[in-house]
Amino acid sequence: MLDLKKLRENPQIFRQAYQSRGARYLADLENLLEADQAHRRTANEVEALRSKRKELARKVGALRLAGQDDPALIKESEEIKKPLLEKEKLLDEIQRKAKELSAGLPNVPDSSVPPGNSPDDNVAVRQWGAVKSFDFEALDHQAIGEKLGILDFTRAAKLAGARFALLRGRGAALERALISFMLDIHTKEHGYTEFFPPFICLDETFRASGHLPKFKADLYQIHREEPGPDLFLVPTAEVPLANLHRGETLEEKDLPLAYTAFTACFRSEAGSYGKDIRGLIRNHQFNKVELFRYSLPEKSMEELETMTRQACVILERLGLAYRVMALCAFDLGFASAKTYDLEVWMPGEKKWREISSCSNCLDFQARRADIKVKRSNGKREFLHTLNGSGLAVGRTFAAILENYQQADGRVAIPQALRPYTGFEHV
Repeated sequence: MLDLKKLRENPQIFRQAYQSRGARYLADLENLLEADQAHRRTANEVEALRSKRKELARKVGALRLAGQDDPALIKESEEIKKPLLEKEKLLDEIQRKAKELSAGLPNVPDSSVPPGNSPDDNVAVRQWGAVKSFDFEALDHQAIGEKLGILDFTRAAKLAGARFALLRGRGAALERALISFMLDIHTKEHGYTEFFPPFICLDETFRASGHLPKFKADLYQIHREEPGPDLFLVPTAEVPLANLHRGETLEEKDLPLAYTAFTACFRSEAGSYGKDIRGLIRNHQFNKVELFRYSLPEKSMEELETMTRQACVILERLGLAYRVMALCAFDLGFASAKTYDLEVWMPGEKKWREISSCSNCLDFQARRADIKVKRSNGKREFLHTLNGSGLAVGRTFAAILENYQQADGRVAIPQALRPYTGFEHV
């Protein structure tokens, strides 16, 4: 959620920021500015009418205590109620409109974010590892998994429809091993506290994280016969982790807080029909280990570098070549002010694939969730939040199949992962 005070003081900065996101939010920004002006104007009118009503009530009361009466004053006191009620109703309507407009506007890109008009303008920051090449024809992960009998998309479709996966035998064991491997590194080496949150959360939880109202079409909603609050399946553990301290004020000495969680993730992939439909790349359900940090504002960019590095460690331990991409303003996620994507090399597809996004949301989510930090001097302000994939498990699974495939059709298990699998090959 935007800082309305900053918006009022320098709207041109926000206009330029949304222009860098592709100008698609400029109309809503102007509508918000108009609504904010109307809200302040109407609030002043309401306050003036309330003050006048109180003054009239005081005069009428004083006269009655003195045993006197003034019909004109009483009439004026009664007649002011109607315009006051109308103005109060108008104020509520303007406030509701402004809140809706503000909730639909994304974060402002940080000044360090590269400019650009498409994902092609994302900037490569660094690369690690040698890109794999083979002296045989490399297969993609779906072909490998189906040949080995560890991936079954036909039966998955029979159970749930398109874009679901069924893992079998050593495939299921490999998925489970990857989750434990990632969580162990992040908790034992990187200092994260592990959570196992609900996979279903309330409407207000999604609003605080920034996933509602903008991305309702991408979510799976729970439909129930009995009345109750709106519930949705989580698209990422970021949603519950961003809300653990909703409505709270944290102490400066306790920050940063580093949280991690494994969840299944559920996404409708609205608007992505026909895109990346093969294999594990863009499924409706997938597993992910999430990283989340609550930070002091002055430390959050440093925290972003730390989190990104921690996600990279997983790929390095698995021996998977990757590159770090700084997203341009156009390609930033809704809540993000700055994002690094980690892309892993997929030799079967002969292309780079996103496997993690690490983002600094600044105070955008904290404002929506009302999470503040109390400084040592007693001052309270909104803290900063950061989130990242550490990693997307299904895509890591796919990357292992493609990078560790062998000429005999088997797939070797990365050395660091073997204590978790109990086997050396699939």
